[in-house]
Amino acid sequence: MQEAIDVLKKGGIILYPTDTVWGLGCDASNEEAVERINQLKGRDSSKSYIVVIDDDRKLNRFIKEVPDVAWDLFEFATKPTTIILSEGYNLATNVLAKDGSVGIRIIKHGTCHQLLKKFGKPLVSTSANLSGEPTALSLSDINSKILDGVDYVVNLPPNEKLTGTPSTIIKLGVHGDYQLIRK
Repeated sequence: MQEAIDVLKKGGIILYPTDTVWGLGCDASNEEAVERINQLKGRDSSKSYIVVIDDDRKLNRFIKEVPDVAWDLFEFATKPTTIILSEGYNLATNVLAKDGSVGIRIIKHGTCHQLLKKFGKPLVSTSANLSGEPTALSLSDINSKILDGVDYVVNLPPNEKLTGTPSTIIKLGVHGDYQLIRK
């Protein structure tokens, strides 16, 4: 775990188990690290990213105004849920969407939670695949270009399982309107 933290602090990219699938991650406030992920994945740099944090009390550090309904969604979601919220800040600009919004997911358990807690900052969370390829559901499914391009691979403890299903994504507007992006 400490080696992964050291890599992140130096602006590196890690391959790590999220609560859903294997992900590529970096310090979500480091623009150069985010750009390295874009290059590694062959991803359009105009696309935004999901950011993961370990505690809902940290939301206000990255979102100017969190709608009341977002707190309820985070608290009562029964499966991993990413919520796109307006006015992200204290994050790399290339993490944010063109309108300034950002998708945030709170991870409450497992290896990823421990990593986030020890790192103390949000991580970028994107599937560990080349742009346009299917999501890798296991470490053995990950393209060798991705494996060779990361600075560190975080081990998944043998007793920990990933859901294998990407998170639900809900976009919330400032006035409580919402849009289901991914079920």
